[in-house]
Order: sequence, then structure tokens, then C-alpha cells
Amino acid sequence: MQFVWHLVRSGLLALLEYLSAHVLTCLVPAFFIAGAIAVFLSQKAVLKYFGPKSPKVLSYGVASVSGTILAVCSCTVLPLFGGIYKRGAGIGPATAFLYSGPAINVLAIVYSARLLGWDLGIARVIGAVIFSVVIGLIMAAVWQRREPPPTDEHAFDFEKEEQLRPLWKTAVFFALLVALLVLAAGQGWVQKLIGLSGPLGYWLAWIPAALSLAAVVVTTIIWFSKEETKHWMLETWRFVKLVFPWLLGGVFVAGMLKFLVPDAWIAALVGGNGILANFIASLFGALMYFATLTEVPILKAFLEMGMGKGPALALLLAGPALSLPSMIVITKIMGFKRALTYIGLVVVMATLTGWLFGAIAKS
Repeated sequence: MQFVWHLVRSGLLALLEYLSAHVLTCLVPAFFIAGAIAVFLSQKAVLKYFGPKSPKVLSYGVASVSGTILAVCSCTVLPLFGGIYKRGAGIGPATAFLYSGPAINVLAIVYSARLLGWDLGIARVIGAVIFSVVIGLIMAAVWQRREPPPTDEHAFDFEKEEQLRPLWKTAVFFALLVALLVLAAGQGWVQKLIGLSGPLGYWLAWIPAALSLAAVVVTTIIWFSKEETKHWMLETWRFVKLVFPWLLGGVFVAGMLKFLVPDAWIAALVGGNGILANFIASLFGALMYFATLTEVPILKAFLEMGMGKGPALALLLAGPALSLPSMIVITKIMGFKRALTYIGLVVVMATLTGWLFGAIAKS
């Protein structure tokens, strides 16, 4: 009975930590961005950059570096992925974006290089960019012809509205939403940047995010009609109902897994550079939930406990992009077979890349 209590307690603690640390600053802005994509962004614009008939260099180029402006985790990127996928983005560019969003995070790349060594930092950014493109191309080759046509059941009359509102206004509006997401999620970094600690530094660090929020509210009132705003709120709520319940369940299960699988066991299993060690590291990274940047100090502890550099890279490539909660939601959005293909590609490619890097590092 005590074992069951500790197991449930671990899941509840993970859930409380997630709710307190990530919902307000990360997920809420992401849900509003996803709703805005579905309502304010013309389907023609999505298809221009991410559609199945758009030039591959353009679509995969944009998707593969999208994470450089988004300091998001594997769960926060899900509403954004759902937004562009439902608006008609090809499954290849959409999954390239899904991987690159959390994986190619500038803060995480720099932090990895400083804390773990420049070799791992550089290998992480190169591997992540190549990963996103290769995974997207394979997903497109396997599933593109079987994709259903995009639906516009929740969309607004774009043709009419685009005549009334210049494109630059829509661009500015989305830039403000992204700025709100980045500044809210990176509040701790803003506090370090201004160099003030304590309550004063904490509240001052929220000023940029507060200004972005105010700008979003003002532009919404001035530039968009009440009907558009209503559609935005309804679409945002639809994404909340689609993603949030599954996400909470996944975080709870991940917390229980953390109790069941001690960190010391993982470090013992991934001390070498064999295929099995890299596969275990990749699978562990895919199952466990890592908030933005948290995978770096955890991995540093594993390295100090004897983890090999190859498995370390495998975990870095699989961990930020996947988690048990995100797998559940991806399956809900894309369907079981497509999600299984995507998850399998991430785990296999992370395993092989880690093995290759470990062999090069030893030589």
C-alpha cells in the first residue's frame, strides 16, 4: 500500500510542478497562438510555406529552423503543430516543425555547449536540423498521399477580411503573440539579463511580457472584428479541449515512471557506446518529460555518473522533442499509425546518431 501511495504521489508531484511552472507561461500563450493560426492566418499562407506542393527547400528550410525563436518544450509546441497541421500544412513540413520547435532552441543549444562541452552542443544543433528535415521527408514519403484534404469548418472568411486588413497587420499581430510566448517562458533569463535578484528583479522581468500582452490586447481590439475575436476564442478553446486533458494524464504517468525507474539504473545502462546503450538513452529521453532547458543539468548529472557521450547525444536529440505526454497528444492529432511512424523515426535516428558520435568521440 505504501508503494502505491509513493507511486501516485510521484505522479501528483510531477503534475503539480508542471501546472505551476509551465501552464501559465508556456501553454496558455501557445494555445492562443494555435487558435490565431486557425482563425486569422489564411490557409493560402500556410499552404504557401508548408503545403504539400510548396517548394521543399522553402518549406523544410522554414520548418527546420523554426525552433530558434521558440523556447518551448515538447508539450508546448503541440498546439502550434496542431494549428498548422489542421490548416492544411503537409505532414512532412508539419512534422519537421513539430521536431524542430523544441529541439532547435537557441537557449538550450548554448546552455548545452557551456555545461556539457562544445562538442555536444555543436553535435546537438547539427543533428537537430538534419533530423527535422529527414524526419519530415520520410513522413511525407510514407503518408503524404494518404492525407485527407484540409478542412475549414472553424475558419473565418479570409478573402473578405484580407481585403480589409493589410498583411503587415496580421504579421505584426503574430509577432506580438510569439514575443509574448518567448518572454513569458524565458522570464528567468530576462531576470538574469537585467541583473537584479529578489522580488524586485522578479517583477521587473515580467514587464516585457506584460507589454507584449498589452500590445496583443490593443491590436486585437483595433484591427479585428468582434466576430473574428469570437472565432479566435472558440478555436483556442477547441485546442485546449483537444490537447490539455491528454497532456495532464501523460505528465502524471511520466511522474510515476520517474519513481519506478531510478536515475542510477539509467546511468548504469548507458555507460558505454553500444547500440543498446544508445537505444536505451534515446528511449528514456523519448518517454520522460523534460521542460525547456531542464534536460541539460539532468544529463550533466548522468555524465558525471558514467554515461557515455554517444548516449548523451541520443538523449539530447530524443528528449526535448518527445515525451510520454506529447506522444499521447500527437496520436490524438495525427492518428496512431502516423504518430507511431514519427516516434519510431525520432528514437531510431537518435540511437544511430548517438552511436556514430560516440564512435567519433572515442577516436
